[in-house]
Amino acid sequence: MKKLKVGIIGCGNISSIYMENCPKFPHLEVVACADLDLQRADSQAEKYNIPKACSVEELLNDQEIELVINLTIPKAHASVCIQALEAGKHVYTEKPLAVTRDEGSQILETAKKRNLLVGSAPDTFLGAGIQTAIHLIEQGEIGVPIGASAFMICRGHEHWHPDPAFYYDVGGGPMFDMGPYYLTALVALLGPIKRISGFTRISYPERTVLSTPKAGTKIDVKIPTHIAGVIDFSSGVIGNITTSFDAIGGTSLPPIEIYGSEGTLLVPDPNTFGGPVKLRKRDENEFKEVPLEYGHAQNSRGLGVADMAQAIIEGSHFRANGKLAYHVLEAMHGFHDSSDSGRHYMMESTCDRPEPVSIKIQKQR
Repeated sequence: MKKLKVGIIGCGNISSIYMENCPKFPHLEVVACADLDLQRADSQAEKYNIPKACSVEELLNDQEIELVINLTIPKAHASVCIQALEAGKHVYTEKPLAVTRDEGSQILETAKKRNLLVGSAPDTFLGAGIQTAIHLIEQGEIGVPIGASAFMICRGHEHWHPDPAFYYDVGGGPMFDMGPYYLTALVALLGPIKRISGFTRISYPERTVLSTPKAGTKIDVKIPTHIAGVIDFSSGVIGNITTSFDAIGGTSLPPIEIYGSEGTLLVPDPNTFGGPVKLRKRDENEFKEVPLEYGHAQNSRGLGVADMAQAIIEGSHFRANGKLAYHVLEAMHGFHDSSDSGRHYMMESTCDRPEPVSIKIQKQR
């Protein structure tokens, strides 16, 4: 099988799992990594046996690299993606696709002009948990889907992240940080979105970092930290979503629930690849856990890269694609726009519901 040569730009917190997982796929070969901090790139290259650590410019000029994984901070996503595309390389970026809709459009337009592919995290919807839920819906286990609820409610990232300031800058906040997981999962489960209503607020204009090494540092909050929204899906399903960094005591709510004419489905945390998946059908008294039979259950970040690489090699379609990522990006802005205007936000983009993963995992004997 052909190996696609990959370069990683951005050697921060999230890079380790990509560097660990990508070599597990037989058609991916990570040959270089780059960071503005060359010492950090050197450290990751040594730790994960990557042949070359270098500057961003050197990586982009490396002719053997065919696919760039962009793991920079959100504000840099668009510029790095466009640089990679203009260097003739396919690009897969961490979420969100970009900070603004204009930037997202520029990425997709550049890729189209260059006849290159764009992919974007999250790829967690390709994991065993959400794929099992998708197949249950397709098999009619809950009948006709009617409604959905999604909840991402937690304390702010200043409690644990070593450098949390960007979570409270433009392009951050709970919707832009965690919303991609939830909205991508909902689109994978129920299809594209038609219309949105949203309500937002900045609950605490200033945050104090409690984690090392920047404990005591003050952060000015520039993005809403509590967002509640209603989603009108093109399929007719009506959903609601709440994302918040303001719940000091946490929450007991499930990540995602899907309500159907014949039952209710509890979908696992879309920031993970596994379960549990639980189903309660008409006339049953309790939820029953459903065995996971599809995909990867462990932390498999890089799965979307592998699916994209396979598409590049074979000339086929892949699931965590730019069109899906842009649709989710527009939806996230839609909640904020709706709140600011006091009106519904009508989606301008659409996308295909990602094709379910069809290969069952082999059960252990």
